This record gives sequence, C-alpha cells and structure tokens, in this order.
Amino acid sequence: MELWPWVTAALLLLLLLVRLSRAAKFYAKVALYCALCFAVSAAASVVCLLRHGGRTVENMSIISWFVRTFKYAYGLRFEVKGQQKLEVDEPCVIISNHQSILDMMGLMEILPKRCVQIAKRELLFLGPVGLIMYLGGVYFINRQRSSTAMTVMADLGERMVRENVPIIPVVYSSFSSFYNTKTELFTSGTVTVQVLDAIPTRGLTEADIPKLVDTCHQAMRRTFFHISKTLQENGGTAGPGIQPAQ
Repeated sequence: MELWPWVTAALLLLLLLVRLSRAAKFYAKVALYCALCFAVSAAASVVCLLRHGGRTVENMSIISWFVRTFKYAYGLRFEVKGQQKLEVDEPCVIISNHQSILDMMGLMEILPKRCVQIAKRELLFLGPVGLIMYLGGVYFINRQRSSTAMTVMADLGERMVRENVPIIPVVYSSFSSFYNTKTELFTSGTVTVQVLDAIPTRGLTEADIPKLVDTCHQAMRRTFFHISKTLQENGGTAGPGIQPAQ
C-alpha cells in the first residue's frame, strides 16, 4: 500500500489547519521555537567544543550569535537603548524582567562579553539545551534545595559588598502585542530593550537589601510600563493589555 498519498494528505490537512486556526498557528510556532532551541543548542555545542574544548564563559559569544538568528525566523525586531551603560570596566550584576520563553532572545541582544549567568538547575537536564548552557559557564541553582541556592546568592552578595559591584537593570517591553499564551497569539513584532542607569551598592549592608530590592523593582516597573506604552503609541500592535512582568 502506498503511503505517500496519505502522508501528502496529512501534510495538506496540517497546513490547512494552520491557516485556518489561530490556536494551530500558535502551537506550531511554539513547537518550532522549541525545536530550534534544541537543534541550535546541539550545533552550538559542537562549535563551542571545537573552539574552546569545554566549559568556559568565552563560549557565550558563540551561543549569543546562534540565538540572535532566531529573530529572523519569527520576524522580531529588538530596539536596544542605553547599551553603552553595559560597557563598564568593573564587575556588575545585570538583572532583567521575565515574561516568557522568548526572553532569551532579548538577553542575547545585550549580553556583554564574559557575562556569567545564573539559571534554575532543571534546565541542565534539557538535553542539548542544558549542555550548551553548561558549556557557556552558566551557574545552576537547585531551587528545591534552598540552602544551595542561598549559598550561591550569598557568595554573590559578598562579592557585591567586597567589590562595590553596581546593579544594572535591563527591561524588555511587553510582548503582549505579538505573543500571548492566553489568547494564543504569536506574530511578528518589536521589542524595546532599555538598559537603565547603574544602581550603586557601595557602602550598603545586609540591612539595606530590602530597600535596594524595592529601588530596583520600582525603577524597572516604571520603565516597563513607559516603554511598552510608547511602543504601542508608535505603531505597535495593540495587545490584550500590558501586564507587569516578573
């Protein structure tokens, strides 16, 4: 029995569903994004191993190049503002808002050289994705064991105090105009990436941490709403409402 007619019919039906169904389009694009992550991670891992031979933060420049190609497949454009604020000669801590699986593309648009990242330990076990993150020098935190996570963050805090490390917030505008899981929307769009002024930590103690956290949060929240509103006023597609990101 010939299978090709059935395969062809199935593919045509799938294409028809994608054209007619918004939900089908959404899940097809999400599935493609996940497939791209795995495929590109595998290819980048080979390049990193050939180039540097193992785990090193130097691999992040290779990873960044691969990830930045995703935007062309999805018709996304990133407008970066204030990137020169990341060109510092001293250690710093970069924090950013979290919205969706697309955050990674925005991060790679502004990632400085030799930037060490922190991620949840569960990502380490995502096959080639975990491998490429490991090769890129990412530190993994086990959120199920609070003592381990606290140790990593405590070490970071001690270094911030010891070396007067400033905090540089980075804010991505709302994705809701082109990506929304509730309405199953996934189209092309523009993201504004705003690098804020550094927030100094010089002279601060443990008692100042709550105030420091609130200062960072308020600055990022104001910027998030401002750049998201400005983007829509300048021609961005109106989404179902701007929601504050984490």
